[in-house]
Amino acid sequence: MSGGLYSTNSNEFDKTLDLTKIKPYGDTMNDGKTQVSFTLPVPKGDEAIEAAKQMMRKMGFEDIQVVFVQELMKGFTFFNCYGSSIHTVDYTTIVVPKVESTTMDMHETDDFIREHIGRKIVVVGASTGSDAHTVGIDAIMNMKGFAGHYGLERYDMVEALNMGSQVPNEEFIAKAIEMKADILLVSQTVTQKDIHIKNLVELVEMLEAEGLRDKVILICGGPRLSHELAKELGYDAGFGMNKYSDDVASYMAQELDRRINQ
Repeated sequence: MSGGLYSTNSNEFDKTLDLTKIKPYGDTMNDGKTQVSFTLPVPKGDEAIEAAKQMMRKMGFEDIQVVFVQELMKGFTFFNCYGSSIHTVDYTTIVVPKVESTTMDMHETDDFIREHIGRKIVVVGASTGSDAHTVGIDAIMNMKGFAGHYGLERYDMVEALNMGSQVPNEEFIAKAIEMKADILLVSQTVTQKDIHIKNLVELVEMLEAEGLRDKVILICGGPRLSHELAKELGYDAGFGMNKYSDDVASYMAQELDRRINQ
């Protein structure tokens, strides 16, 4: 099916495919087949299953099946459900804000920095606030990197400091000042009750209060972050899922070059 389902020419795959009215794909085009998982705060039983079915109907599903039910604890029940969506999306009108840079590999980025900046780029990164997860920041910064993409510590033209997790914003900023950092990288994994939003906004406000916001390139990343959200919160760029150190390093090198030589 090369060039089929994902081709801009819908007729190459299925003549019933209309990109202005797409539905989830299960067994056949336009069947709308979807799997949904959720928890309801009710005890397990027939009434709970009926509640799940009614919830699915209100979400716009037909041909509903509740295929798995599990009591999580007293008064809370988890469901796996199947259904066919009645809704469609116009794919042709979708516009997603994206980081504007060309992704290069480690060697290309090092060469770019040598040629355009002429010195090592200083980068300080951390999982700030109460976030104890280091997987994200380690994937970007640690020498071994992740999935074959070496981290910033391995780059010849990057001086990288990974401060780890649960780093207060005050300490993060103090270290950035001490090292005269060009780039600040913030990883946020914990998102319950939007704690990541609060923490990210607090950092921007503190940098602005210190008169430092415009002196650094501020980047955030995490599984539930996007470039659009990052910009809304006052960051220069945001990297979500399926992004690697190559993407971050390429952006920060090109953006620093733009600021220095504009």
